[in-house]
Amino acid sequence: MTRKKLPIGIQTYREIREDGYYYVDKSGLAVQLAEQGKHYFLSRPRRFGKSLFLDTLKELFEGNQALFKGLAAENRWDWSVKYPVLRISFGGGVLGSVGDLNQSLHQQLTTLESHYQLVAEFPDMRSRFKRLITRVADATGQRVVILVDEYDKPILDRIEDPAVALQIREVLKDFYSVIKDADADIKFAFLTGVSKFSKVSLFSGLNHLKDITLDTRYSAICGYTEADVDSVFAPELEGLDRSEVRRWYNGYNWLGESVYNPFDLLLLFDQRQFRPYWFETGTPTFLVKLLTERANFIPELGTLRADGELLSTFDVDNIPVEALMFQAGYLTIERQEMQGEDTLYRMRYPNREVRQSLHNSLLDALVQNRRARLDNRIKLYELLAANDLPAMQTLFTAFFDSIPTDWYRSNPIANYEGYYASVFYSYFAALGLDITVEDSSNKGRLDMAVRFQSCIYLFEFKVVELAPQGNALAQLKIKNYAAKYLAQYLDEGRSIYLIGVEFSKDARNIVGFDVETLSA
Repeated sequence: MTRKKLPIGIQTYREIREDGYYYVDKSGLAVQLAEQGKHYFLSRPRRFGKSLFLDTLKELFEGNQALFKGLAAENRWDWSVKYPVLRISFGGGVLGSVGDLNQSLHQQLTTLESHYQLVAEFPDMRSRFKRLITRVADATGQRVVILVDEYDKPILDRIEDPAVALQIREVLKDFYSVIKDADADIKFAFLTGVSKFSKVSLFSGLNHLKDITLDTRYSAICGYTEADVDSVFAPELEGLDRSEVRRWYNGYNWLGESVYNPFDLLLLFDQRQFRPYWFETGTPTFLVKLLTERANFIPELGTLRADGELLSTFDVDNIPVEALMFQAGYLTIERQEMQGEDTLYRMRYPNREVRQSLHNSLLDALVQNRRARLDNRIKLYELLAANDLPAMQTLFTAFFDSIPTDWYRSNPIANYEGYYASVFYSYFAALGLDITVEDSSNKGRLDMAVRFQSCIYLFEFKVVELAPQGNALAQLKIKNYAAKYLAQYLDEGRSIYLIGVEFSKDARNIVGFDVETLSA
């Protein structure tokens, strides 16, 4: 197959189609949306192709048939009708205040008015937007298509300053309410962004929007499926380990077919190296700060459960960790579960990139010493490769010993029992290893299982001041957590290690590290 150009950073549909770039056909989904409804909302993480999909909709409604030759939409669309499209985007730059937001709206509305040779009739943005829609519909004889890209970015730009974020939210709420007020002149409306703000705040005037974020039919509306990778990008796969491509980058799921992040794959095909390309474009400092301030137990993050209401509950003054991690792309849906009449979602990390990179960032917050974090991570991998468990105990003991007393007083998570296990777990997760936490059996839940080469390490953590009776290794044996691994691992000639790790809040260190080996 002939290799094409990689559309890295290109969000313009026309450029991709005319200039010989790879393109994954989403036009059939665009037609489906137009046929089945009118007002839509979609939440997807950053750099997932939302802007390109909006541009696809723009070209479709404007009737540019030549751009869809050979695609799903070519024979499913009435090309004789052309609709005027008004596109609003907040994707470029940071809007730090209400003044910045109003200036952006002024510039965008002025550009649209000039395009249709109109002059602004009102000074306020809401009235200008509403009159623009009406006058464009009258001038063209067709109802208007409204496309809003990154609708929430002005708020997210100032999410760490709630007072300013709330002011920005109110301006946007007033502006977006026009979409409902001008419904008679609107053919189609599509709003997209990273977060889904609660209906009682930003969306109180837009309760007619159909949210397709968790609609199985549109799970792959953004991103690349396995079939896309194997067909469209087949020429780029040569020389790459296909299973590693899948392990590193696949796994995002919205109740349908799982997808890859396009930005990751395009840079992988370009640079031919496995790296956290998506993660590196936007370090989640706000998320890491929130996780540490709220003293979340880090090992449980990748096994959270939530209901639909919680996942969509996001606002300036109410930010559940589960909603933030899901909407930002750091957690995805593993499966849907029914509990009586309630629908619950089991969450997980999407792939190796997210789990490994997020825990590196969390370690920076937990350890407060990036150089020590890197040195310890490298050393831990070497000790695992050598299967040197006594040295592993020494490594972690020395690490906790090196933390100044003053840091414990100032760090919000350090005084919680989960801090020690969180640090321990995060070091393993940051290595990108095969880890299972809270692994269930009929005896209870194992704290952590780590698979590495020919061994599996089963860990039980305990804070001695909170559970003075019995030790962690005894707990592992009493609960017989190794039972589910015995047949598979011992039959294959592999070893199982039971490791009980005990921490002391008073000593601020490991006070017990007991190991027992099970082997064939």
